Amino acid sequence: MAKIAIMKLCESYNRQYGASHGVDYRCVMSTNFYGPGYKYQLENSHVIPVLIRRFHEGRVNHAASVLLLGTGRVRCEFLYVDDMAAASVHVMNLDKATHEAHTSPMQSYINVGCGEDVTIAELARLVAHTVDYTGALAQDTSKPDGAQLKLTNSQRLASLGWRAHTPLTTGLQQAYADFLKNPT
Repeated sequence: MAKIAIMKLCESYNRQYGASHGVDYRCVMSTNFYGPGYKYQLENSHVIPVLIRRFHEGRVNHAASVLLLGTGRVRCEFLYVDDMAAASVHVMNLDKATHEAHTSPMQSYINVGCGEDVTIAELARLVAHTVDYTGALAQDTSKPDGAQLKLTNSQRLASLGWRAHTPLTTGLQQAYADFLKNPT
């Protein structure tokens, strides 16, 4: 809700004040992003930081298995944080006419994603490989899965000349290196 509220506030400022006051707010709506600087806490982090911590601790403690909550069938899209920053700068640098040609006053946001999704189970296997965890993946299917599909339509941004550059495997390696430096 916070993302939508901010987006609608920016649209309102643009309509109310606009060019006559030098106002040109632009909104990007991101998919799930990850990377250096994230908090790797088990209680209140997003899925990638939690999986990094769980598999790292599993490797260090020689755990026979690491628990994955839910069925693992949910599909999600993940964008590396540097790609998110680059997309934001790309949108900010669009000339006003180009931006306005690809948006409307009541729908001015531009989706940012990489255009690829993975199941949570596939993601868990990638994270396990990244942290060199060789034990088993256990699943608690009594836990809820959440939304079944989270793939962002980023075609508008692609038509404006921007695409994500960081493959998930590379981003996971960089996130894990960050975790090793900053495990909080």
